[in-house]
Formats: sequence, C-alpha cells, structure tokens
Amino acid sequence: MNGFGQCIRPAYRTIQAWFENSDPENLKRLQKEAEFLFRRIGITFAVYGDAEAEERIIPFDIVPRVLTGREWTSLSKGLTQRVTALNRFLADVYGAGEIIRAGVVPADLVYQNPAFRPEMVGLKLPHDVYVQIAGIDVIRTDDKDFYVLEDNARTPSGVSYMLENRDVQMRLFPDLFAETRIQPVDNYPDELLASLRSVAPISAPAEPTVVLMTPGPLNSAYYEHSFLADKLGVELVEGRDLFVLDEVVYMRTTRGPKRVDVIYRRIDDDFLDPMVFRPDSVLGIPGLISAYRAGNVTLANAVGTGVADDKAIYTYMPDIVRFYLGEEPILKNVPTWRCREPDSLRYVLDHLPELVVKEVQGSGGYGMLVGPKSTKEQIESFRAKLMADPDGFIAQPTLALSTSPTFVGDGIAPRHIDLRPFVLTGADKVRIVPGGLTRVALKEGSLVVNSSQGGGTKDTWIIEDPADDVASPSGLSQSQSQAGS
Repeated sequence: MNGFGQCIRPAYRTIQAWFENSDPENLKRLQKEAEFLFRRIGITFAVYGDAEAEERIIPFDIVPRVLTGREWTSLSKGLTQRVTALNRFLADVYGAGEIIRAGVVPADLVYQNPAFRPEMVGLKLPHDVYVQIAGIDVIRTDDKDFYVLEDNARTPSGVSYMLENRDVQMRLFPDLFAETRIQPVDNYPDELLASLRSVAPISAPAEPTVVLMTPGPLNSAYYEHSFLADKLGVELVEGRDLFVLDEVVYMRTTRGPKRVDVIYRRIDDDFLDPMVFRPDSVLGIPGLISAYRAGNVTLANAVGTGVADDKAIYTYMPDIVRFYLGEEPILKNVPTWRCREPDSLRYVLDHLPELVVKEVQGSGGYGMLVGPKSTKEQIESFRAKLMADPDGFIAQPTLALSTSPTFVGDGIAPRHIDLRPFVLTGADKVRIVPGGLTRVALKEGSLVVNSSQGGGTKDTWIIEDPADDVASPSGLSQSQSQAGS
C-alpha cells in the first residue's frame, strides 16, 4: 500500500484506514463468512487425479487489489493491441502465411505445433475473429510497465470468479463500496453475449441463437460453464444435445429442433467432432466441422487457436505485433530464452538454479522448474529433460516480483499476485470490462498463483484517479506489481 516510498498511496487510503480501524477478530470473521458464501453459492473446481479433493473452493482474499483509472487505461490499450495482433496472426497462419514467408516466425513452430489444425487452413471465419475470448496474464516488477506472462487463446477460464468475487466483496464491505467509486464488472455477460452475436454466420437470423457447450458435470470448470450460461441467458448444452443436418447445427428441444448459430465451446479441439478429430470422443458432435467449414456455425474460440498461446510463439509476440500492426508493443514480454536455440540452451543449462523453466505445452503451473526454490535433485532431473527435448522448453529469469497486501489469518502480509483481464473481440469492436481475475500465491514466498497449486483469488478494483495521485511518491504500489506463473 505504500508503493516504493513511505507514504500511503492515495488509491489505498480508504482501504488502509478501514483495515487499520478493524478488529483482527472481525477480519477473521469476515474471511470465514466469505468462505461460507462461496460454499453456499457452490463455486467449486476439481483437480484431475486428486481423488481426495474432487470439489474445492478457491480461497478468496478479502483485501482487494486496486488499480487506478490511469493505469487501467494504459493496460487496456496494450491488451487491445495484443489481442488484435493475435487474431491477425491466426488468420495469416491458416491463410496466406505471410509472417512465415517473411521469416519472422519459424515455420516448424507453427506447422509442427500439436495445436495447429490443418483442417482450418483456407477456412475464412466471419470478420477474421479467431479469439473471441482471451485471458491475458499480466504481471509487474516495477512502477512503470506491465509484462505479459502468458496468452490464453483457447478456452480461458476464471471469469466466474471475477464476477462472484465482486458480489461477495460488496456483501462483506458495503461501507467501503459506498466510500469508493469502483468501476463495475457486472456488465461482462452482456458484453460477452454482444461479442458472440456479432460474429454469427452471415446466414444466421437477426437474433442468432447462442449456446454454451460443456463437456459435462465432471469437468473441472463445470461450475463456470453453468454460471455463465445462466448469466448469458443461453442454453447450457452437451454434445448429445446437438446434431448436424445438411451442414447446419441444431439443438434438441421440447418443441423440436432449433438451429444453433454460435457455440461458445468449453471443450478442447480434440473432442469436438469424432468424424474429424478423436474418433472415440463421446463429448462432441458428429459433422460439426463440416457445418463449421460450410460457414453455418461460429465456434468461439475458433478451432486451432492453441497455436497462438504456445509458449514458444509467445517469445515472438513483440515481432508479431510489429509485423501486423506496424506499432511498438505497449505491453512487454518477460525476457525469455528459447531452449531450441543452441546458445540459449547453453545459457539455460549453465544457470538453471537462477531461472524459471517451463514446458512449451505446459499449463496450470505444472511442468515447470522454479530454480531458486528447487533442490539440487530437482534441478538435475530437469536438466536431463532439457537435454533430451530442448525444443519443448523456454526459460525466463526469476523476476523481482512485487506483492499485494493479503489477509493470511494472523494479519495482513505480502503475497505475490498476477492479473488475468478478459478481452472480448467481436465483429464490431474489442470489449474489456474494467477489472479481471487477480490470482494470489497464498504460500509465503511462492510465485505460483494457480488454484490447482494452492493459489487464491482477489477482487480487482479499478477506481477513479485520486486527485493527488500524481503527487504520490510512486504512481503504483507494490500491491499493483504482479507475479505469477
């Protein structure tokens, strides 16, 4: 809350005063009440392979994370620029391939990528929108720049927690909300629905039918699927609820078949259509890709978007922004070594105890080495993996990551955080609600914020710029410097 000086930042003055005047026992009561509310609402997630914890509640921290309007404006511009470039990149690699012919991105990173889908080559999507919903993970290490840690362009999750965190925070701290002008996030479902409808096929009626497709109740994010379908006012469907006739998708209803124009799918590419991808899939819709290729249905996000959020492609994002937009990137990448390059591999092998090494196809905080936090045995084990398959890894420095004030039971202490804003791209414009999912590493010293690794979440406040913010010793606090992986 003090930023990099000794004076409280204006953005945090109201919150600091409230917490300083609060009885620690009352804070503990509020934290327990928050947990009770999340249990009553039913917000849970599952961890695959963890039989003892099939249903978990992501811990919620009652201390909000605050950004000023000025900071949010800067971040929003960078997010819009980056997601626009991601969509241009996908349209190109499944089309003319100009960026590959120009030698900006190596051909093998695209065409040999497991997420690349040859079935998408030459397919023209409505308005060239491939990534309708993007989750861009950002961090900070100083008081100047946002850094992108990861691009999530397949089926990014977590928006239900952004919305529920706000609802619970308002219930617990109505007086704080009365004293602080916080930009709302509850219009996210309306913005999402508008974006989805805008990319409906040309053949769709004026009021296109949108559905949300889930793998089913056993999926780890099923709560979010049902939550979003309810908020959007659309049907929550499984593959068995849909069928394809004459290259058009229909939904089974009590009144007979109903045409479906847009499918917000929360199911991986491999399981979408057993006639094209995995033949053993019972989750998908036979013939879906034929309807997709015929231009009679829109899938959000598009098939094959995973090639854009690959961690090796991530290293080329500054060049991708320059190539398609002719602009310098507003958001920086974390400095990264590509282990597929011999010089970089040598450096990484020589400095493993100092670096964070990640699998190119890894996610959820798995398949990574945090050198300074690892044992000699773990480092040597990872060294063997690197030498056996250098193409499968990238490495990054262990950044001097800042922290956020977090209630830890005995009081408030610093914990590392990151931020996942959700960027919606429609045919008409890019929409970003003012906020996002702040994830917090609750374990002291940990840099891993993923819920599957013991992380929690916070409400994210975007507030009007305090009048004296410019006079603050720092334009941003450590609580706004973000960490995660």
